[in-house]
Amino acid sequence: MGFPARGNSSNLWTSRDGEEGYSGVVNTLAAIEWSFIFLIVGLIILVVAGLVIAMFFKTWLRAKLSNAPVSWGSLIGMLLRKVPFGRIVDARITAVKAGLPLTAEQLEAHYLAGGDVENVVLALVAADKARLELPFDRACAIDLAVKGTTKTVLEAVRTSINPKVIECPNPETSGVNKITAVAKDGIAVNVRARVTVRTALDSFIGGATEETVIARVGEGIVTSVGSAESYKAVLENPDSISKLVLSKGVDSSTAFEILSIDIADVDVADNVGARLQTEQAEADKRVAQAKAEMRRAAAVAVEQEMSARTQEMRAKVVEAEAQVPQAIAEAFRAGNLGVMDYTKYKNIMADTDMRSSIATDEDGSGPENQSL
Repeated sequence: MGFPARGNSSNLWTSRDGEEGYSGVVNTLAAIEWSFIFLIVGLIILVVAGLVIAMFFKTWLRAKLSNAPVSWGSLIGMLLRKVPFGRIVDARITAVKAGLPLTAEQLEAHYLAGGDVENVVLALVAADKARLELPFDRACAIDLAVKGTTKTVLEAVRTSINPKVIECPNPETSGVNKITAVAKDGIAVNVRARVTVRTALDSFIGGATEETVIARVGEGIVTSVGSAESYKAVLENPDSISKLVLSKGVDSSTAFEILSIDIADVDVADNVGARLQTEQAEADKRVAQAKAEMRRAAAVAVEQEMSARTQEMRAKVVEAEAQVPQAIAEAFRAGNLGVMDYTKYKNIMADTDMRSSIATDEDGSGPENQSL
């Protein structure tokens, strides 16, 4: 077995050293490339972390210093769910400072349901300070129930704490200032009442509104005045109206509790009984006139009928009188009537005509006129 020559051995070692140097350079470049990539990724992470810290740090620090801490995960989750984390944190701070242990998750859930977080928190704080029992779930339910109306859960709590006065009737909705009721003696009186109510939080959801309370109170006023024997009794004791209305329980199934009903004004409106009697008398008069006219028309018809019958009878008399000369002639021919008898007959007829003529000249009520 032979050995390579010296020159060939030197070339072989040189070739091996070159390959090893190239591999080292390649490895060095690869290491530099990966380091650069790691550096870029690290810078990106640092920038993102800096932006997140810059965005949430102020809010997080405010919550932390207020003893109402909110985790970074909750803040980032609110951002991803498009929830205004600033409003949620401020509402939680308000609740915690007032002694209400509300979590950010509860407030966020109510916001996502479409509720007003600020009003709910303020209502809970007001109820807690006034020692009213109002759980968070009920406050959220009331807030969602009044959504889209002019009322709020905060207004409901404030009305429950500070009762308000409702005008009965309400001039803005009904257009009238007083309720008109009629006593048994027919005298109408105008009544205006003021109803003091406070919100019943237990029946606020599904309870009747102010319009129902006003309608029921108005009905009670009309009933109370209508049961009075005289309008004087109403004027002397207006408190009897409020007592009767309160005894009827007009606030049942409503969103309010009636504290008092005060009669603000009572005055005499009109004598409805006399006016109705006058109208009835006028109606009776017209009926009597109509009946009298009917009787007059019937009498005229009977009179015309009698006149027609009179004319008919007179025609028969004339017809019979026309047959008298023929009968006289026949009696002459038969020898049943003499000349003296005929002369007496003519004298009687002449006397009768003379009397009729005299009677007609004196009073114009002869046989011919009497028939007219």
